[in-house]
Amino acid sequence: MKVLVIGANGKVGRLAVEKIKSEKGMEPTAMIRKKSQADFFKGMEVDFIEKDLSASKEILQDIIRNFDAVVFTAGSGGNTGAEKTLEIDLDAAVKCMEAAEESDVKKFVLVSAAYADEREFWDRTALKPYYIAKHYADLALKNSSLNYSILRPVSLTDEDAKGQYHFKSETDDSLGDSVSREDVANLITDCLTKPEFNRRVIEFSN
Repeated sequence: MKVLVIGANGKVGRLAVEKIKSEKGMEPTAMIRKKSQADFFKGMEVDFIEKDLSASKEILQDIIRNFDAVVFTAGSGGNTGAEKTLEIDLDAAVKCMEAAEESDVKKFVLVSAAYADEREFWDRTALKPYYIAKHYADLALKNSSLNYSILRPVSLTDEDAKGQYHFKSETDDSLGDSVSREDVANLITDCLTKPEFNRRVIEFSN
């Protein structure tokens, strides 16, 4: 399976590329924003594509049509304003979904955020535009014809993977405070390989 990882130079993205590469029959390609980010992937002997997410849907589709699956883990980052958040976390995500849908991509994995459906929670944070973007990007994917997995982790840490997850459910809506980025990357790989994660929203912590 050929997998395009969009946002590959982020902390979760790098780990996801490593995990996917280690899976038999999986071939990751890193999509990066600028040439200076390429050395990490050259060192891993992983192919990369340099393309900014401000590109048109048609340009993105020319890339995406060559892959079986897409992982979208790009984000605007914590130091940008609301406009950039909407451009990357919402519009770029939706452009890639539309391009994937029109290219008959077999699987689309979107890294979102816990509480993306809870407006009361957004109002208690300083990140309301971020949660609005995540909510509507998730909604667009759920309303698409794509075979999707939407991952909604809580706050991320750089700790080693614990290999243990607590999943939010209809009978238990509690979540822990954090989850390691490595555990998120492992779950991304599971979503690509295990059918029980198809067309599911997975809200989780360690």
